[in-house]
Amino acid sequence: MSQQRDEAQVVLRLEGITKRFGALTANDAISFDLRRGEVIALLGENGAGKTTLMNILFGHYTADAGRVEVFGRALPPGHPRAALAAGVGMVHQHFTLADNLTVLENILLGTRSLWRPGLGRAAARARVVQLSADFGLAVHPDARVGSLSVGERQRVEILKALYRDARILILDEPTAVLTPQEADALFETLRKAVGLGLSIIFISHKLHEVMAVSSRVLVLRHGRLVGQVATTETDRHQLAEMMVGAEVTMPRLAAAVPGPALLTLSQVCTPDQGAQPGLKHVDLALHAGQIVGLAGVSGNGQAALADLLAGLTRPASGGLHLAKAVPQDWSPRTALAAGIARIPEDRHKTGTIADFSLTENAILESYGEAPFSRRGWMNWAEAERFAKQIITTYDVRCPGPDTRIRLLSGGNMQKLILGRALEPGPRIILANQPVRGLDIGAVSYVHSRLVAARDSGASVLLISEDLDEIMGLADVIHVISEGRLSPGFGRGEMSPVQLGGWMAGQGFEVTNAA
Repeated sequence: MSQQRDEAQVVLRLEGITKRFGALTANDAISFDLRRGEVIALLGENGAGKTTLMNILFGHYTADAGRVEVFGRALPPGHPRAALAAGVGMVHQHFTLADNLTVLENILLGTRSLWRPGLGRAAARARVVQLSADFGLAVHPDARVGSLSVGERQRVEILKALYRDARILILDEPTAVLTPQEADALFETLRKAVGLGLSIIFISHKLHEVMAVSSRVLVLRHGRLVGQVATTETDRHQLAEMMVGAEVTMPRLAAAVPGPALLTLSQVCTPDQGAQPGLKHVDLALHAGQIVGLAGVSGNGQAALADLLAGLTRPASGGLHLAKAVPQDWSPRTALAAGIARIPEDRHKTGTIADFSLTENAILESYGEAPFSRRGWMNWAEAERFAKQIITTYDVRCPGPDTRIRLLSGGNMQKLILGRALEPGPRIILANQPVRGLDIGAVSYVHSRLVAARDSGASVLLISEDLDEIMGLADVIHVISEGRLSPGFGRGEMSPVQLGGWMAGQGFEVTNAA
C-alpha cells in the first residue's frame, strides 16, 4: 500500500535517457523520478549534461534512448508544446526573449496571438505586476526587453514560467543574476508553492542555495548520474567532492601589496542609456597588485563603468587617466593597447560570435596583432595553438578548436573567454561576472587565476552581484547605486547587511545629508 502511495506521488519519471552529439555522450542512461511537492537539485560540473537532460525533458532535444513520463503518461519526444501542455515549465539558463517586444508581450508570447482582439492585456499586466511583487522580481511590464540589463532579462524569464502555472518547474541557474535578498525572496515563494504541490528541478552551482531549497540532490559527472543523497544527510563540502570527484579548495588570499594607480577616474559622468543610469561624478582608482570589488543590484551603473573602461564609451565630463600613455581617441582598440583585458558580462551578446570556431573566438580581440597577424596575413597555426592552450589550461570541454562555440555549454564558453583575457598577461583586468554559470571547481580555478594576476602586479576590477564572491576576493569594495559610487571599504570592514544598505542607496543618503 505504501509503495502504491509513493507511485501515486510521482509526477515525473526519466528512464534510461541517453543523448549523443557525435562522439560525445552528453547523457548516459540517466534515470530518476520527481514527486509531488519535492525540490530536486541537479548538480554537476560545466558540461556534465545537466542542461542537455533538461532540454530533453522540455522537448528541445530528442533522446537517442530512454523515455520521459509526466503524471504517468509518456511525453512525446521533441515537442515543447506537449511539455507545456503537460504542466512542465522551464526557466532557461540563456535568454529566449525578443528584444523588440515589451516585457508583457514576451511573457504572453506563445500563450495567445498578440494581434487578436480582446488580448486581455489589462488583466495580464495586473497579473505580471502581482507576480513581480510576490517573487521580488522587479521589472516594468511595459519596458522593451532590448533596453533591460542582464539581471532584468533573467527576471523576465522567471516570470514567463510562473505566468503559465506550471506544476513541474525546471529552474536552470535562476538566481545567477539576483541579489542575495532577491534570491531569498524567491526561495520563500518557492517553498510556499511547493507546499501547494508544485514540484521543482533546481539547477545551480551555488551550493548554499542547493542546501537551502532542495530536499534531494542528484549529481551528474561526465554525463552519468554518479550519486544522489537527501539534503539533510550531506553538506557543501561533500557535494563539492561528488561534483568534481576530488577535494575542492578555494584560494587563500594573502594581504595585498598595492602598487601605483594604473587607472583613475576623477568626477566622471556618462549619459544615461535609456533606463540604465550613467555614472554620476565617480572617483575610482585601480592600483597594481589589488583586486577592487564592485557590488550592486543589477542595472545600477555597472554596465556604464564596464563600457567606459573597455573603451566602448567616453566620459561626458571628468577625467580618465592611465599610467601608460594612450592616444586621445578612447576606444576599444586604445583600451586594449593600454593593457586592459575584459571579461564581458554577456558571453553570448558581447563575448563570443556563435558561429565562429573556438580558434576564431580565441583571437577576436587580437587578430590584427602579432603573433596572429603578419603583414596583413593571418597566422592560423599560431591562432590554433593559442586556442589549444586555452582549452587545455582552462579545461574547456569540447571536441576541438574547430568546434563552433555555440555548441558549448555556457560554462565552457566562459572558460574560453577567461583564457582569452588572462593568458596574454594584461595590466588591468575588467572581470564582469567572471564566474557566472561556472561550477565550484571552475570557480575555484578562476578565482585563483585572478589572485595570481593580482600577485603578479595586475589590477583587477571584479564586478559581481554575488556578495560572497566580492567579500571573499576583493581587497577593496565599492558599492554602486543609481550610478553613484560609494567610498572604498577594506576587506572585512563591512558586513553583508551594511553593504546591502549601500546597495539600496541608504549610505548615499546619509553621506549627502552630511
